[in-house]
Amino acid sequence: MTSSVFDNLVGQQEAVDILRKAVTAAHTRGGAGMTHAWLFTGPAGSGRSVAARAFAAALQCDNQGCGDCNTCRTALTGTHADVTQLIPDGLTIAVATMRDLVSAAQRAPSTGKWQILLIEDADRLTEAAGNALLKSIEEPPERTVFLLCAPSANPAEISVTIRSRCRIVGLRQPSADAVTQLLVSRDGVDPAMARLCASAAQGHVGRAKRLATDPQARDHRDAILSVPRQLSSISACFGAADSLLAAAESEATEANEDVSRKEREDLETALGRGGTGKGAAKAARGSAGQLKELERRQKMRNTRSQRDTLDRALVDLAAFYRDALVLRLGSNVPLVHLDVADDARAAATKWSPESIVRRIEAILQCREAIDANVRPRIAVETMMVQLWKG
Repeated sequence: MTSSVFDNLVGQQEAVDILRKAVTAAHTRGGAGMTHAWLFTGPAGSGRSVAARAFAAALQCDNQGCGDCNTCRTALTGTHADVTQLIPDGLTIAVATMRDLVSAAQRAPSTGKWQILLIEDADRLTEAAGNALLKSIEEPPERTVFLLCAPSANPAEISVTIRSRCRIVGLRQPSADAVTQLLVSRDGVDPAMARLCASAAQGHVGRAKRLATDPQARDHRDAILSVPRQLSSISACFGAADSLLAAAESEATEANEDVSRKEREDLETALGRGGTGKGAAKAARGSAGQLKELERRQKMRNTRSQRDTLDRALVDLAAFYRDALVLRLGSNVPLVHLDVADDARAAATKWSPESIVRRIEAILQCREAIDANVRPRIAVETMMVQLWKG
């Protein structure tokens, strides 16, 4: 059992110190002077949402985040009555969703000390949703705290007006050593496997754990890292694109399958599945619309998950070429993909530094194109041809 809710926040001592001081001040002053809006920023996997949930738990906990009490456990798992978490299903957060959240913000805490609203991926707010949130942040209820998570405080990701009303807590990418130690101590992973996965995940704690504990995740990564060896002709480029897209779709489906099935079962049970009598029959007749809405949300979540999975695959692929460049230039920096170092070394002897850089740029352009809503297939096929040509 952890001794603090902040124990799983890896390599973020500066941020933890800031949050602990804020928690202590909130408890000792009875909330006077409490900052009502916080923005947690940092690269993927740095622990933005982990930090936000830990902060929420510590604010509610009588012992300032002991990690052992019911308050801490429910806040961390998303079941605390006064901690509302918004995790976007789709590529954007709609204004209707934000209005519902803002409405919840007006309520006084029922059992906790604060009414806390945690918004993951706040960079997905539409302009209208951002405006709805801004109004509430500008005039927050006395016992309400907003916790926003976003990759950065860049105006392209979070509006300047929202950012200006938040206290910013910046998280950094944790080191491979810190992630390795966490996998070994918390998850019981073999040290050699932990080191390999921590390096491959490039500081993304959740991905490192999945690689270390899920053989299928390692198989997906192996398939991605085999792409450079496959690009021998134009037809091979299109075949590699097919494989990469299929792998992303498969991984996203696997990740969401259990959740989606449980959501449908729970909704069908709530709608009276298996019941008898007039009430059950009436509920069944009105269920089609609700089931259709659930399917719509699940489809949006799956689309988002596919995009995120594909982006991680592209980051892995870029890191392979980065390793080849490191070896080509003889730089004294650690490699990312330790298990395919021989492949990267072979590539380094075959390609010039300029051609390796062009390949990395092709991957970055692919990511930017997908982010700009270019069809993933078109973007990936174009990238594969550029990788082949060098």
